[in-house]
Amino acid sequence: MLEDGNINVLQTLSQKSIAISNASSPVWRKFISVGRRQSISLLKLLPERYVVEKQAETLLEELWAECLRSGADKLIDLVEKEKLAHSAAKAGNLGFLLVVTRDHPWLICKPDDKSHTILHDAVLYREEKVFSLIHQIGALKKLIIVMVDNDDNNILHLAGKLGEPQKNAVKEEGEKIMLPSFLRVSGAALQMQREILWFKEVEKLVPPSVRKRRNKDGKTPRELFTEEHKLLLKDGEKWMKDTANSCMIVATLIATMVYPAGFTVPGGYNSDNGIPILLKLYGFRIFVISDAVALFSSIVSIIMFLSILTSRYAEDDFLASLPAKLFFGLTALFVSIVSMLVAFTATFILNYRKHTGWEPKLIVACAGVPVALFGCLQYKLWFDVAKSTYWTKFLFRSGKHKRD
Repeated sequence: MLEDGNINVLQTLSQKSIAISNASSPVWRKFISVGRRQSISLLKLLPERYVVEKQAETLLEELWAECLRSGADKLIDLVEKEKLAHSAAKAGNLGFLLVVTRDHPWLICKPDDKSHTILHDAVLYREEKVFSLIHQIGALKKLIIVMVDNDDNNILHLAGKLGEPQKNAVKEEGEKIMLPSFLRVSGAALQMQREILWFKEVEKLVPPSVRKRRNKDGKTPRELFTEEHKLLLKDGEKWMKDTANSCMIVATLIATMVYPAGFTVPGGYNSDNGIPILLKLYGFRIFVISDAVALFSSIVSIIMFLSILTSRYAEDDFLASLPAKLFFGLTALFVSIVSMLVAFTATFILNYRKHTGWEPKLIVACAGVPVALFGCLQYKLWFDVAKSTYWTKFLFRSGKHKRD
């Protein structure tokens, strides 16, 4: 007989992140299973989050086995009644789902009162790890991708809707979109890119007939996507333009400073032949190279940001074109700032190379402060842009999760 305590624990575990045992697991997870004594010493070396996930996995495995012994039919009825699988899917709890569906894979295509399976919930709540199960269910995939819910929405219609986490962030028209921290991307433009990526990924799985099917409101998936994301598109355009404008101003200022510096070289020119006096010094070569790099990279940055400002801002532009331009623009801007400060440092050393006091050393050391400050303040934005541009192609990569 199933005890109330076990039921409550299962409900809690369905919402809790659980470690996933699969073929591509990190090495430390494989070491954990070597032995209890060794495991205890290894667990102390791991981050607390992974330890908690592993403990949750062990608890779930033992509890699930105990509940199965108490009555498998009643347990499955409980899972359906309490919607534990759907709760886990909405929370992105793939570890829980792998355990629950291991002996009962049909739970994957079991609809709830809205006619949504756990994969439909994964699409609505933008949980890519749970959605990756669709590549491992064989013939069931063909059944799920043609299913429709109570509003005649197929799975591509659900991908066309604004993701449930984002709906809580979108206010009435005319107001800004506030993105919660768990979205893990900076700005509305990158969130728009993530939404388009989801739609494209689901679109690849469904047949052409499903892409053109209309729901009760008479809308195709693409029409629904356009309607649901018009506010996010508008805010994404504004965010991208504001970012490009601010960065282009800085890049322009750098270009206007380093361009004349290339002709007013430190030490001046020889009046007889016009050759720079300090030409043979190693520091002079550093100045010339860094000044040229600063000029060229700032011009590249200006071109990238200008291209962003003149973009059409169509929906598909947010998928690859705009994030790539922003990434190259930010990278070129950072290179130009670093190169400009290197050129300044080289000039300062050349002009005060015979001075033995502590002042030149202090000033040279201070030149690294703006670089470090810019890197710290803009790292999150640069990293999110890089991730959205190049790493999202692995977002829906099918993992070899154990189901037996």
